[in-house]
Amino acid sequence: MLLERLTQAAAERERQALTRTRRIAHTPCAPRQTVGALLPDGSEADPRSLLGFSSNDYLGLANHPAIVEAFADGARRWGAGSGASHLVTGHGLAHHRLETELARWYAESIPDAAALTFCTGYMANLAVLTALGGADATLFCEALNHASLIDGARLARANVQRYPHGDAAALDALLAASTSPLKLIVTDGVFSMDGDVAPLAELLALAERHDAWLVVDDAHGFGVLGERGHGVLEQLGLASERLIYIGTLGKAAGVAGAFVAAHRLIAEHLVNTARTYIFTTAAPPAAAHALLTSLALIEGDE
Repeated sequence: MLLERLTQAAAERERQALTRTRRIAHTPCAPRQTVGALLPDGSEADPRSLLGFSSNDYLGLANHPAIVEAFADGARRWGAGSGASHLVTGHGLAHHRLETELARWYAESIPDAAALTFCTGYMANLAVLTALGGADATLFCEALNHASLIDGARLARANVQRYPHGDAAALDALLAASTSPLKLIVTDGVFSMDGDVAPLAELLALAERHDAWLVVDDAHGFGVLGERGHGVLEQLGLASERLIYIGTLGKAAGVAGAFVAAHRLIAEHLVNTARTYIFTTAAPPAAAHALLTSLALIEGDE
């Protein structure tokens, strides 16, 4: 029965030209990359050298020699994997140093800031929304939010209200009508499909006016926007303890993972309650070690 249903679903996707396919990259992520198409029977079409416009490697750091060497050095020092959760024995010195550096990056934007690293941006978004949400919370979600924010809102067991894309006035009305004791405004910083930036100054003003918190997923702004590459908060000059900032470390930073920067009490709450932080193996310490080099390059003059 299951296989019949899946066969029918696959046929319907094919009929609508919605079937997703994978490709095999034969060379590192770079402006020009050799890629082969993976065919339905599992074989590969002849690889071709193509000019790439599809990656999120915005700064070209994914194959930067200094970062590659730092990754290798980290593996020599601490091995290939962390071996455990952050809350057991998987939180290594490299992770600690990376979180300390990221907290420094956001100290100007978030008072008493702390940072936590995650294996992926998806996991970071799920962590924030599920750990802070609940039956007494209301999440005010941007209409064009990333899938991970949508899923996080669904899993949070909170009341969810959507506001139209970029419409601060509509959000204002929703916030004004809400009697929820905990209000979270949830938005992308830079919207990946169109490249526009959320009106964060207006959203933060609304958060302060209505006793709400502003959650910003800056996956596509981190490392790119701002004079030092600190992202959309730096670009717009925003600062408030009501900010919860999520950045991705596998796009502009060129490696892997993600982080949450927020008031220290929020970070401590995530350590104790966020299931995607507690119940998973920590990322390889070598990746954290490489990311310290990546952050230095982003902040530098190169």
